[in-house]
Amino acid sequence: MAFSEHERAANHAALKWFLARRSPPEQIRAQLDFGYAIVGHAVDLHEIRPDWRDQSIYRQRAFARVRYVRAQDHWRLYWMRASLKWCLYEPQPVHESLQDALATIDEDGYGCFFG
Repeated sequence: MAFSEHERAANHAALKWFLARRSPPEQIRAQLDFGYAIVGHAVDLHEIRPDWRDQSIYRQRAFARVRYVRAQDHWRLYWMRASLKWCLYEPQPVHESLQDALATIDEDGYGCFFG
């Protein structure tokens, strides 16, 4: 079952808050930016950078995934390892809301998301 209109609005508000906190200054935004994609019940956060060989091509690299588990009514937080596999964020894998999960990503206490 897809997100309801109310859930979708709350999710977009939380993502807007996160992007506002993490957006780089305007003068370097062409070199680094952040975005997201919602597919089903998963929200993928990615960084957007120009290709190192051709600056006119932009690449997206996912660094965090937050998946909603409707049966348990919680969100699970994943991070992308160097092996390009998603792993649960072990210090705090379960969150009550998307906003809470995004705040954990923003804090990045273990350096899993932003190094």
